[in-house]
Amino acid sequence: MGKVTVVHIITKLELGGAQQNTLFTVSHLNPERYEPVLISGTEGLLVEEAKQLNRVRFFLIPELVREISPFKDMMAFLKIAGVLRAIKQHVQSNAGNAQNDIVVHTHSSKAGILGRWAARLTGIRHIVHTVHGFSFHAFQPPLVRAFYIFLERLTTSITRAFILVSRANMEEGLQERIFTTDKAVLIRSGIDISEYQSVQCDRMAVRASLGITNGGPVVAMVACFKPQKAPLDFVKTARLVIDEHERVEFLLVGDGVLRSNIKELAEELKISDKVHLAGWRKDVPEIMNSIEILVLTSLWEGLPRVLPQAMAAGVPVVASDVNGSREAIHDGVNGFVIEPHDIQGMARKILYLLKHPDVARSMGKKGTEMVREFDIWKMLKQQELLYSSLTGSKCTGDRGQCL
Repeated sequence: MGKVTVVHIITKLELGGAQQNTLFTVSHLNPERYEPVLISGTEGLLVEEAKQLNRVRFFLIPELVREISPFKDMMAFLKIAGVLRAIKQHVQSNAGNAQNDIVVHTHSSKAGILGRWAARLTGIRHIVHTVHGFSFHAFQPPLVRAFYIFLERLTTSITRAFILVSRANMEEGLQERIFTTDKAVLIRSGIDISEYQSVQCDRMAVRASLGITNGGPVVAMVACFKPQKAPLDFVKTARLVIDEHERVEFLLVGDGVLRSNIKELAEELKISDKVHLAGWRKDVPEIMNSIEILVLTSLWEGLPRVLPQAMAAGVPVVASDVNGSREAIHDGVNGFVIEPHDIQGMARKILYLLKHPDVARSMGKKGTEMVREFDIWKMLKQQELLYSSLTGSKCTGDRGQCL
């Protein structure tokens, strides 16, 4: 049997978990079995990294953007379909006597809709979509939410398999009739656990590189500065904690549209000297090993990859109780989960951990014992097994090598 061409389509290669895992997958698929292809929009810090990947054919679609734009969306759809048509012709012309196959694997809402219909238009049968968090959520106007649910339901009929990163998303998708149980498979969003557990770094030097030099405890959040992540809640929480713990410092790693709002709020609350904006950083393992507490204030998620990153580094977590958070953070065991927008509740849990460092250390240790479920190599093996089940090939060996 010939190689299977696996085409991953994602909207934007920003520095996020879905994007990093997609790059890992396309660059680590078994080369004896798979030909990886990547299609994405032109925006994002990981575009240059994607261009450097060996043996990965990479196509950029400038019109593939996150915002709804009827003209751009139609152009992106047509261009994706054109790329897929060319890939299909290439596969067919090089198949010879082998039965080569194509799998289209989409990520994110926009690429998920456009990419799956483009695959259908070009006659590709094996279509997979990963739900990294739904496009619809409780904070949307009812009509907007209903429209997104309608689009997802409409696209279900042409999707052979759905990958869910959390059981919460699986239950929600089943409830909203986005998919049926026979099409759904749970595959955790993975991390390279060893990368976080084998870090050798000077904590004080890492903190100094972030502008933190007073030696006090550091509470951090790693996230894109967009409404979904509610970074302004992080700043408001910081104000309450600082009122009772004057040596604590707060760190935001990331960037995005709300950056100026964050700075303005920190200045208004008179804590701009205590809230450090580090921008996007690639030394997240070192940062995780240099902080006391990780916080996540998201309003909705799939299962945020930053949670197992903190677990692997032995850092306790205080996170909003959304979607898959409880599947990583067991309340009172390796951290705490708080209702979204509960600023006071989040501040109380952070202060508790700051005032009880022995409990914080114990919770961090529990996290390291629980993180194996989120191993990125396990994620890759499960994806290869799914591809093989769709295409009829066989998998053997520890990594599920498909023949």
